[in-house]
Amino acid sequence: MRFRQDAGSLLVSAIDQSSIALGIADLNGQLLVEHHEAAQLDAGPEAILDRLATIFDWLLRETEKPAPWGIGLALPGPIEKPAADFETVPVLQTIQSWQGFPFLERLSMRFGVPIFARSGVQTMTMGEAKAGGGRGLSDIIYVKLGRSISAGLISEGRLHRGAQGAAGMIGHSRVGDELLEAVAGADAIAREGMAAAEDGRSPYLTQTLARQGELSVVDIGHAAQLGDLFCVELLGRCGRLVGEALAPLTNLVNPSLIVIGGVVAESGGDSLLAGIREAVYRQSHPMVSRDLQIVRSQMGASSGLVGAAQVVVEELFAPATLQGWIGLGSPLRHPEFQKRLERMMASVEAKAAPPAGRVAP
Repeated sequence: MRFRQDAGSLLVSAIDQSSIALGIADLNGQLLVEHHEAAQLDAGPEAILDRLATIFDWLLRETEKPAPWGIGLALPGPIEKPAADFETVPVLQTIQSWQGFPFLERLSMRFGVPIFARSGVQTMTMGEAKAGGGRGLSDIIYVKLGRSISAGLISEGRLHRGAQGAAGMIGHSRVGDELLEAVAGADAIAREGMAAAEDGRSPYLTQTLARQGELSVVDIGHAAQLGDLFCVELLGRCGRLVGEALAPLTNLVNPSLIVIGGVVAESGGDSLLAGIREAVYRQSHPMVSRDLQIVRSQMGASSGLVGAAQVVVEELFAPATLQGWIGLGSPLRHPEFQKRLERMMASVEAKAAPPAGRVAP
């Protein structure tokens, strides 16, 4: 007998505050093709939903891959666990402007396949374990440094999600009177860079601001790589703050690898990474830090897509789920999935219906 990884395909997407990534994977979770583009969540859920559906259709048509068996979706912020397998998809609580919009339900119904959502940091963690620096390792921590700061944890080969699915929110750790992400996140770094540009503490940033009219964490990282002392010190200090928040978690779970990713890590260069290493190694138990490696992610946005594919594979082929459809040839014939589609359709129709006493236009 041989496993047919090409019997179906998986649609995967990672949505962030300023970009979307989409791809197609086989039933082994191997990413076959990917597409990345800029996007803004404030465009609204309808626009993002239409864009995802359009690109998925295009990818399926261009690659001639088999019909999809499931969708894996990575979203910013924690995703609460459903009550049970094949249960109604979770409500999106972390994207304020999307609350009340049946985004996951409509995307699932659009392609007629089950959809499984996780937080972006959790899928990135799984992607690093599958195809990145954590390949072959059973205990890793992935830290995403962006506008928010969060961590994903794989312990003894399994992703730890927590009771509600919100494990790893280290950005809400206190640093003095502030939250960690308020003093070491991308917005905080850009804000300090802007202040230094305006008062002349960083000649490079002053010139960049005059030329561009704005500054980002990418500009600050570039300045640090060119030797700008203010930016080197700023990123080093932010790295130490992250490392101090990360050290207790490191002592708790004893990972063999910590991977640092996200836009701040990609832009921060050696100063940021050195600051993280300094704090973690200094505050960790010698046995914990003895063989610990702390590295920057080399996968970029692809890690979220690879991890989203792994989520779908694990869900569809979990023993309890598999025995419900293996004799039928496809998870789409699973009786619980058919019931789930009916519940989603009823939910979408209920949300679209006008309030009692009003007539729809």
